Amino acid sequence: MRLAFRLVQWLERIIVKYSPHGNATFFDPDEFPWARHLEANWQVIRKELDAVLEHQEALPNFQDISKDQRSITRDDKWKTFFLYGYGYKSEANAARCPETTRLVESVPGMLTAFFSILAPGKHIPAHRGPYKGVLRYHLGLLVPEPKEKCRIRVGDDVRHWEEGKGLLFDDTHDHEVWNETDGTRVVLFMDVERPLRFPASWLNKLIIKLIKYSPVVQSARKNEQKWEMSFEDVMNRAR
Repeated sequence: MRLAFRLVQWLERIIVKYSPHGNATFFDPDEFPWARHLEANWQVIRKELDAVLEHQEALPNFQDISKDQRSITRDDKWKTFFLYGYGYKSEANAARCPETTRLVESVPGMLTAFFSILAPGKHIPAHRGPYKGVLRYHLGLLVPEPKEKCRIRVGDDVRHWEEGKGLLFDDTHDHEVWNETDGTRVVLFMDVERPLRFPASWLNKLIIKLIKYSPVVQSARKNEQKWEMSFEDVMNRAR
C-alpha cells in the first residue's frame, strides 16, 4: 500500500508538471472548445434527458453500477443513465439518446459520459477521485431553485450549477456535493483525458488504458449490462 501511495504521488507530480492548466480546482470551460459546443447544444441534450426521466424510478443507483461508490452513497437518491463508462459504450442507452451521444463522442479524450441525477436533499460527502490524469465536466441540464442551494465544493472553492452552463474541475481535490432543494438536479457528467505535454501525455494514455481493463471498471461494465437487459425487459412489457 505504501508503494502504491508513493507511485500515485509521483504520477500526480508528473501530471501537474506537464499540465498546461496547472493544478487548479476549477478550470475555465471557455478554454476548451468542446465545452462551448456542448453548452450551445444543451437544450438538445435536455430534450433527450426529459424522455429518460419518464422512467426515473427504474434507473440504477450509482452504487448498483459501480460498487466502489458505496463508500459515499448507499441510498436511492443518486441515479445514473450511462452512455459511456471508461470508453465502453452503452449501445441501448445511446440509441435512446442519439443526439447526446453524438455530442459527447465529439469531445476529444472523452472517457465517461452519463446523466447524473440527484434527488432532493441528497448530500454526497467529501471524497476525492483516484487519478489526476482525467478532468471532470458537469453540464447543468436540470437545476432546481434556489440554484445556490444546489452546489459543489472542490477544495476551498464552491460553485453552483446553472442550466446550460458547464463546470470543469479536477476531482482529485477533496470535493463535496449538496442538493438542498425540493427538486431533482441533473447534469451531464463527463470524464475526459487531461491535456498534457509530451511525454506525460503518452504515459497518461497508457495508465488510462490500464484502468479501462481493471477489475473495478470491468465489474461496473458487467453491472451496467445486466441493468440494460432488465430495463429492456421493462420497456418491452410496457409497450
